[in-house]
Amino acid sequence: MAELPEMAKIVEIVDENPYVKTFFLNRRIDAKPGQFVMVWLPGLDEKPFSLSYTGKETAITVEEKGKFTSALFNMMEGDSIGIRGPYGNGFTLKANACVVAGGCGVAPLSVLIERLKNPFVIQGARSKDRIIFGKRFKGANITTDDGSAGAKGLVTDILESRLEQKKFSIVYTCGPEMMMKRVFELCERYGVACEASLERYMKCGFGVCGQCEADGLRVCKDGPVFSSINLRKIRDFGSFARLKTGEKVAISDYVKWRCQ
Repeated sequence: MAELPEMAKIVEIVDENPYVKTFFLNRRIDAKPGQFVMVWLPGLDEKPFSLSYTGKETAITVEEKGKFTSALFNMMEGDSIGIRGPYGNGFTLKANACVVAGGCGVAPLSVLIERLKNPFVIQGARSKDRIIFGKRFKGANITTDDGSAGAKGLVTDILESRLEQKKFSIVYTCGPEMMMKRVFELCERYGVACEASLERYMKCGFGVCGQCEADGLRVCKDGPVFSSINLRKIRDFGSFARLKTGEKVAISDYVKWRCQ
């Protein structure tokens, strides 16, 4: 595990939709599904990103939100970025699984989906033009807020309907935290194990700085993937997160800050 970034060349950039790009790199990274890397742009900053492809093809999938991601979007094939990692705990691999993805949450789940055997995949987006990897997971059950693709409604609507019919061995989820909290609550109600990938402000990536602390757990090192056992203990889950200053704020305010 490297604690200093190594430069990697961008070999291909794929437009997933008008707001999201996938950056393929010339560096092989063998990582567990759900692990992340720290991406460094010299002279600007360093941010964590999940790996959306691993092995022979290594890539990060990025939604343009703030200054850092806008700088990434201005880069071209042949440019280089700094990479260190992978870090954190990934997802476990179990049979008879359901995968619930919301928005860009499909990025860290994508490697998992490809390693599972016939998972039941539910993928949500605000609208048709926000769907990511639409052709990559052809059997996914799509929901959109406005009904422009798939079923109109929430991913949790489909999940609850399926849980009433069938008991999965596990449900994996990543996406907006309020969505994941609802997924977890449904899993608790129906007695199904859950693993969720949480997002917090990460500065170091390997548990030293404490910026990503959540009820005594470090999201970068103890997570970002947490099982039901730990999710029950994290009182901040679905409610609070910390800004760069360490100030605890409501999840909604944290999301707004992350988009600046």
